Amino acid sequence: MSESHTYESAQLHCQSLQTALERLRRQGLGRLAGWGDRLAEVLPAGGRLLAAGNGGSAAQAQHLTAELVGRYQRERPPYSALALHAETSSVTAIGNDYGFEQVYARQVAAHGRAGDVLMLLSTSGRSANLLSAAMTARTVGLTVWALTGPSPNPLAEASDEALCVDGATTATVQEAHLVAVHLLCEFFDDAVEAAPAAPPRAALNGTPHTSAAPSVAFLRRSS
Repeated sequence: MSESHTYESAQLHCQSLQTALERLRRQGLGRLAGWGDRLAEVLPAGGRLLAAGNGGSAAQAQHLTAELVGRYQRERPPYSALALHAETSSVTAIGNDYGFEQVYARQVAAHGRAGDVLMLLSTSGRSANLLSAAMTARTVGLTVWALTGPSPNPLAEASDEALCVDGATTATVQEAHLVAVHLLCEFFDDAVEAAPAAPPRAALNGTPHTSAAPSVAFLRRSS
């Protein structure tokens, strides 16, 4: 591959990311702000965020949980957040005994409680283990959010709410997902700072979970 062709490809990559981020800015901020507000109700009251993905999306999931357990930009209390793929002994044991499709669903059943949130990240939106986790989570009363690539996709449809980034490539989608993770943390920190004292955990569990139709925000490519 010539140097000029490589440079042209790099220019196109940057342009693709810029386009995806502009769509995220115009169409996705409301969804991320709502998620930040909801986490600011759940986590300070003793709830938990569970997160999962595969490959690069697993790294994004762990990035999110690290920002919540540690901190994003401002000093604040730590909050309970688990990246399920990082439980390596559990992942390998469950995969060995039950199959790879169950590596997250079984952990959701073990760690999740009604009122908690499950965040699933996928560039394709078609990973069988994430779909199983979403179905298990909704059964036991967790709220399921999906951060995916282009819509429509099965994971967005299986979740309570989804933000679908319509990037030109998998790399562009993952890069936009990282920005979305940081924005979610920023909205969460703002909401925590502005919120009154959190209600007891029981108040979060008082309303039964309903299987309402999922809400999906689509970031569409222009023709």
